[in-house]
Amino acid sequence: MKCTSSEAFSAQEVRDAYVRIKPYIYRTPLEESLYLSEDGRRYFFKLECAQTVKSFKLRGALSKMTTLTEEESRRGVATISSGNHGASVSYAAQLLGIENAVVIVPETTPKAKVDKIRFYGAQALLLGKNYDEAHRLGMAYIEEHGMTYIDAYYDDPKIYGGQGTIALEILEQNPQIDTIVVPIGGGGLSTGIAVYAKSVRPDIRIVGVQTEACPAMIRAFADDVFYEEYPVTGDTVCDALVGGVGKLAFDILRDYIDDIIEVKEASIRKAVKYMIKEEKFIVEGASAATVAAVMDNRGRVGGQNVALVMSGGNIDGELMVQLLNA
Repeated sequence: MKCTSSEAFSAQEVRDAYVRIKPYIYRTPLEESLYLSEDGRRYFFKLECAQTVKSFKLRGALSKMTTLTEEESRRGVATISSGNHGASVSYAAQLLGIENAVVIVPETTPKAKVDKIRFYGAQALLLGKNYDEAHRLGMAYIEEHGMTYIDAYYDDPKIYGGQGTIALEILEQNPQIDTIVVPIGGGGLSTGIAVYAKSVRPDIRIVGVQTEACPAMIRAFADDVFYEEYPVTGDTVCDALVGGVGKLAFDILRDYIDDIIEVKEASIRKAVKYMIKEEKFIVEGASAATVAAVMDNRGRVGGQNVALVMSGGNIDGELMVQLLNA
């Protein structure tokens, strides 16, 4: 069952989540960029692409699933995901001994992400031509089978709390960080990070990044409309950043975020190539969007000590080769 967005979400939710998930996650490195730094600005990569499932989504999945009752665990868990969240739910189920785990993904999900879901033990069901269609079909499946839905980004404070633990680690690893740049899809990651970081350092700058192919949060705030679904325009290498926004993020993120930058797909493609060839980190398009924002809008991003959240590294192999040869 979904939580209501009226439930309070605070930095304490992040702290509590960290206590629950710390035994299971990797405290990912915060490494300085070799080449981005200039004009007195330093940039640091928070390498969630090095997380066990190569995605930050593991944090939120574990945060929620460590709170399930024995009965809920017995009935099983399910989610709808473009890939990273699904792999995280699958792996978390394995860690916690939950035998019945189902992940519904769009038919367009990269093979590498589907393989990872199945590798960790969950059943992967391919339904729908895009995320929003998969969500409609998947929710009907979950209700029919009486499973516990593990929210990817909509409005569950436990999920948002888990994602926010990234900010907790960043500020412990480098207290000098004055700006955090984070990719925005549904908004769970950015909201969790922003709420926690601002509670510790009210003056810290939080900058979101969206692809031009699906600037759902930018439009939601500009139009003051909750876009639960949002269309994708043209081709995108950011499959993790497309679709609608989360209700909890829509309700509270605008009070915590300082700016959201829309970046071009061409810039994101260049940034993926740059990260692999120059910085030697394999990242997916969603992660590279933060790098593209710096490359194209360094002044707007601002900051002197800037953390760039590398949200995941599950890039499709064929796409990676294509981008490297471009």
